[in-house]
Amino acid sequence: MGLLGQIVTLPVAPVRGIVWVMEKVVEAAENEYYDPAPVEKQLAALERQLLAGEIDEETFDRREDELLDRLEEIRAHIRGAGG
Repeated sequence: MGLLGQIVTLPVAPVRGIVWVMEKVVEAAENEYYDPAPVEKQLAALERQLLAGEIDEETFDRREDELLDRLEEIRAHIRGAGG
């Protein structure tokens, strides 16, 4: 881009910067949301609670189903993203 092009597009430079920052924020949020590690840790903790007698089988089954559904959602997202 020549000098004239830079001068003409100078007023939109702050907007491009804001858009770039927002894209990075969204990317970071998606990476955190679709990270399977916290869900896997919750599954392990849930099993420990069951074995320790802190929760009953029904509570375990219900919560395990929720976590497994979430894990499947994460894995489907990863497959869809080509990862």
